[in-house]
Order: sequence, then C-alpha cells, then structure tokens
Amino acid sequence: MTIQLGYGRGTIPFGFEGGRFEVLERDAPEERPLSDAEVGAFIDDPFDSQPLEEIISPGESVLIVVSDATRATGSAQVVNLLVRRLIALGVAPYDLRIIFATGIHRPVTREEKAELLTPFIVQRVRTLAHDASDESQHVPFGATERGTPVELNRALFEHSHVILTGAVGFHYFAGFTGGRKSVCPGLASKRTIEATHLQALDFEKGGRRAGVGTGRLDGNAVHEECERIAAEAAPSFLINTVTDARGRVVRVYAGDWRAAHRLACAEYADSHAVKIKEKRPLVVASAGGAPFDLDLIQAHKALEMAAHACAEGGHVVLVAECADGLGRPDFLKWFDSADSRALEARLREGYEVNGQTAWSLLTKAERFRVQLVSNLREEDVRRMRMEPARTIEEALARVGTNDPGYVLPRGAAYMPVVA
Repeated sequence: MTIQLGYGRGTIPFGFEGGRFEVLERDAPEERPLSDAEVGAFIDDPFDSQPLEEIISPGESVLIVVSDATRATGSAQVVNLLVRRLIALGVAPYDLRIIFATGIHRPVTREEKAELLTPFIVQRVRTLAHDASDESQHVPFGATERGTPVELNRALFEHSHVILTGAVGFHYFAGFTGGRKSVCPGLASKRTIEATHLQALDFEKGGRRAGVGTGRLDGNAVHEECERIAAEAAPSFLINTVTDARGRVVRVYAGDWRAAHRLACAEYADSHAVKIKEKRPLVVASAGGAPFDLDLIQAHKALEMAAHACAEGGHVVLVAECADGLGRPDFLKWFDSADSRALEARLREGYEVNGQTAWSLLTKAERFRVQLVSNLREEDVRRMRMEPARTIEEALARVGTNDPGYVLPRGAAYMPVVA
C-alpha cells in the first residue's frame, strides 16, 4: 500500500506492507468544498445571533480579523464574500479594514496577503499589521482576576464593529483554535500573550495545569483567560470554518462569537477524533503539508497528536518540511537545558511563549524516539533531541523491527483516542 503524505506544498510517497500500519483518518465522503452560495447561506443563517443586516448599518466601519499564513482557514473565499456583503449593506470600502491576527508570529508577507485574501481584496481594502511588541499599538484594560494584563490592539476599538474569521482545529493546550484566539493571542500584546499561555503550566506540581489539553475547553485556564480578554473587544460576529486536506472550506459556523465557536468545537471533536484499540510502538505522522509544517513550532502540533497513539518508549517518525525553519530564531536556546525538568525551571524564572513549545517538544523527545524528516539542519534536529532522517524509509530502517504502527496523514487534524 502507498499513501501520499503532505510535505510542504507537495507530497512524498510512503509505501508499506498492508496490515502493518493502520491509517488514522476518518472517512468523510459527505464533506466536499462548499460553493460561494453555500457559504453565504450559512452566513445568512447565523447561530445564536442576529443576521449581519440587522447588526451592520450604512455608514458604520468594520474591522475584519484574519488569521496569518500558519493557518488554513479558507479566508480567500470567506473574506471575499464577507467584503461584498458588507459593501452591499452600506459599508463604504474606505470604512473597511482587515487586520492579521499574527500574535507573536512574523508579519504576513505581500505574497501571503494575496493568497490569504485574493489580489482583488488586497487592492481594494486596507490591511493592518499587528506587532505584539509595539506598545503604541495597544490599549490597556487593567488586569484579569488571575492577574493577566489586558492589552489589545487599538484597531479593535476604532471601528463600529469587529468580525472574527478563522478556522477551528485542535490545539495542544488551548483546546481548540478559532473563536477567541483571533483576539487573544492574535491581537494581544506580548505581555498579555505570555501571561495567558503561562496558565498552561503548573509550576507547583510540575507539568501541565489540570484541565489544560487538546480538545478541552471546560476547566481549561488558557481558554477561559483568552475568552475573558477577547470579550473586551466585544466582537459583533464570527465566521469560523473547517477545512479539508487542501485547505478548502467544508463547514461554516457563523453567528455569536462565543456560541458559534463552541458549537464548531463540539462538532469538530466529534468528527476528528479517531478511536484506536491500543497504542502502538510505531507512529508515522505527517503534519499535513503547508501551512501546518511551515515551521517546526507549527509542526510540533502533529507530534502532539502522534503522542496520543504511540506506546511509551516507542518510535515516532515526524514528516514536516519546515520551509520557514524553526519558527523563531531563538527557539534553539531552550534546548541548552539538560532535560525537560531543567527547561521547566527556566520557564519558571523567565517565561516565554515559545519556551513552552520547546518544553512540550522535549518532553515527547524524552518519552519517544523521534525521527524528523525535514529540511532543517541536522545539528539543529539533534540539539532538540530528535534524529534527522532524509526519508521515511531511512527512519524506519533505524527502527529495525516490524512492529505494527499507525500512520497519521494529517497529524495536526485528527486526534487518536484509545477506546
């Protein structure tokens, strides 16, 4: 049997004997790309919200929040339709703005703007860039009950309405992407982002805080804190999507920014959890290609899913191109730590968001033997306690056994769950 695994903007073949590997991906023959008319119909029938024509009045201004290039959201289709709808409702093009919710990610490039929005929209609607480190961009709102400083991009408060767009998927400590994440961390200051992400760790007992994890919202301190902060922006409407392996929109959730997102998360969890009878000693996981393997920080999410299917001490082969490298130029500094406990101690003394990702990666490299098929430098891969491999076949040859395993073609999208 041969399966094509996503790798950057292309694929690489993986051939294996039938019966040895079980492919973990839910069959969804009913899911096909939605037409513009079908997407528009979902927007016209919002969940727990008034329709747009009852929310937006002629002459008002609107800020549309869009994810950056690290997410596959179908934004080109959604934003194009949304802009046309708003103009038809009487919003002047010069009263429309689009802002990219980059959080602490790098800025969106000119080429990415055209891909995320279409050249038609880029030429007609002004776009704004968010800089989490630029204090002049942010408006302070005191602090939450947990002591988190609330600092958000002032553009959120300079328009009559804020409309959130994005996609819903699993997130390894916020529970799910989409919804409130467009505002926090997407349009929050560096201080706010660090303080909310800090909620994921329990420095008294060590490791993750209780309630924090993939697919969890209730009792998840990170989700609750981000949602509390996003409420300051009082979004008027939300359009979240679910996309297929090619980044095309297959589901739309429109309406109240809390309720519609909660519904999307519930249905996504139901359709993207894959039940397995047991964990196996070998897992081959592709991040799913671009944009999910744009850099290692993004590709780590597929490693998180692989950990749900791999037996302790087993082997994980992670397939991720990482065309943008590690994701942060200072990411490697965290791996100077002797082990994950030492790294956690460093985070306790001086927390940084990407330090937590490094900690999460290192804990998995300690639990499993991880081999990485990527474009990263071999010395960098070894420094992160993983073994570099040029091909999947080379990685499997090192395993040296015929143990049964799993294949995750879209490692970031599907969560293995032991039944």
